[in-house]
Amino acid sequence: MSTTDTAELLKKVRKIELKTRGLTNRVFSGEYHSAFKGRGMTFSEVREYQPGDDIRTIDWNVTARFNHPYVKIFEEERELTVMLLVDVSRSESFGTNKQLKRELITELCAVLAFSAIQNNDKTGVIFFSDKIEKFIPPKKGKTHILRIIRELLEFEPTGKGTDITQALRYCTNAVKKRSIAFLISDFLDENFEDALKVANRKHDLVAMRIYDRREQELPDIGLVRIYDPESGSLQWVNTSRSSVREAYRRNAKIHEARLRDIFKRSGVDNAQIATGENYIKPLMNLFRRRDSKA
Repeated sequence: MSTTDTAELLKKVRKIELKTRGLTNRVFSGEYHSAFKGRGMTFSEVREYQPGDDIRTIDWNVTARFNHPYVKIFEEERELTVMLLVDVSRSESFGTNKQLKRELITELCAVLAFSAIQNNDKTGVIFFSDKIEKFIPPKKGKTHILRIIRELLEFEPTGKGTDITQALRYCTNAVKKRSIAFLISDFLDENFEDALKVANRKHDLVAMRIYDRREQELPDIGLVRIYDPESGSLQWVNTSRSSVREAYRRNAKIHEARLRDIFKRSGVDNAQIATGENYIKPLMNLFRRRDSKA
């Protein structure tokens, strides 16, 4: 990489750092703490049951031994591990509304990573396409986060397609400690539900679906050539035909409904975030939903 390229990359890293750290400080850090820190609890001690205690915390072994009810006391884990499972397949290079999906993913990862270090948590990353592209082990600190942002900006995958199952299995096997795992993808893949369920049993899995509005609806702009970056196929489509636009819209709705159903059956919290639009609201909604269930 030339000196000019390096300077330009560092400028981009700095720009993202300033924007996302500002958002983290003003908006997300407290919400992140409420949504995730309360989920990591470790056993501390037992004490006698007191009126008002949650009966679900009763330690039945100790209760039987002393013939008197005792409850387990838990304390919040002071340090969590956050894993970012980042889809870097070719479809992430698509975007029609001021921003590519990949650019949105980079900002989201930066927000989550800065929120994590504000709360003294470690952050690691798994880049995946149709194979595992790169693994950055979890660490703390600003220098580590800036490295992650730099990798997100300049990383070039060798694979073209998307294999979510492989990414989830890798995370399940490689990350031994229970973590908060953010799966960030456009989810243009099939047959990953079983892996989703298995990963969510070991880790606290959160799905973030990134999409572009043009993936939901075609504009009426006549005959256009559509390129699939993952398969490499080219196809002419007559967008002037209402039947074509309707079929496209219907297929997009079916895909969205299928994903919602998969996330629901798997017990995975999720957010839908569009390119070129403000991601503060969907992220805040996600954090608050989790906090209300805690």
